[in-house]
Amino acid sequence: MTGWVRIAVLALLWGSGFLWIKLALTGLSPVHLTLVRCALGAVTLLAMAFASGQRLPRDRRTWGRLVVAAFFCNALPFALFGIGERTVDSGVAGVMNTTTPLWSLLIGVALGTDRRLGPVRLLGLGLGFAGVLVIFAPWQQSGLLSGGALALLGAGLSYAIAFAYMARKLPPGGAPLALSAAQLMTATALTAVALPVSGPAPDLNLTALAAVTVLGVFGTGITFYLNYRILTEEGPTAAATVGYLLPVVSVALGALVLGEPLTPRVVGGMVIVLAAVGLTRWPAQAKAPVSSPGGVATPK
Repeated sequence: MTGWVRIAVLALLWGSGFLWIKLALTGLSPVHLTLVRCALGAVTLLAMAFASGQRLPRDRRTWGRLVVAAFFCNALPFALFGIGERTVDSGVAGVMNTTTPLWSLLIGVALGTDRRLGPVRLLGLGLGFAGVLVIFAPWQQSGLLSGGALALLGAGLSYAIAFAYMARKLPPGGAPLALSAAQLMTATALTAVALPVSGPAPDLNLTALAAVTVLGVFGTGITFYLNYRILTEEGPTAAATVGYLLPVVSVALGALVLGEPLTPRVVGGMVIVLAAVGLTRWPAQAKAPVSSPGGVATPK
């Protein structure tokens, strides 16, 4: 598989994840969806890890750190995307995922780890959140952003917190597949704890079952492997390209498959957000994908 084919397949798998979430919600609650998704992703990555001779971490310190990473990078954002997509279109959810680099920049400035906030990056930061306002147009509604929209923004913020933590506490090692499998195993356990407050029991149907299976195996497990291959063989700039393709795929699939309205406002807001992300990354070459909807320990 050539590099550009990998990029196209990864963009399709990641970008379609929001479509599968929407379909899975026809029979699963956000918590049940998160549980099954994490479990299937963990099994997929475990199989790949063992096939490549990688083994799960054995020290308690790493597992303790994985609890924090799994909560902010998997359990919480996966559930928030499920909550958000109950009321917000899947295409819009894909665009909101792209706000992660904007949150990451804010966190970096707040922690003092990113002091290169020049005029261009500041403009990008402002434009990014202006694009979010364009998409949701709160002036046309009563009050500010809806609960679903806030859940999606919270998911992007959760990813940013996770990436800042993992960059410090979980540096890239020699067993990335096994480490990510361990992270998803931990996320599965954390989500299971929330089952008593997850609401009614699942009312499964074939659509929901098929959607969550594709989401877990391909959208959460296989995507990490493809992203890892692109990073190691094609470089971080090629991997970053996927982040810009992802919202385009999610919006297109939402319109074609689910009949979601492809309004000029949504398209315009998406273009603004993507341009803003580009501006915030202007001073230096990209070091990581723009976003990581798979939510596993993506190398940075």
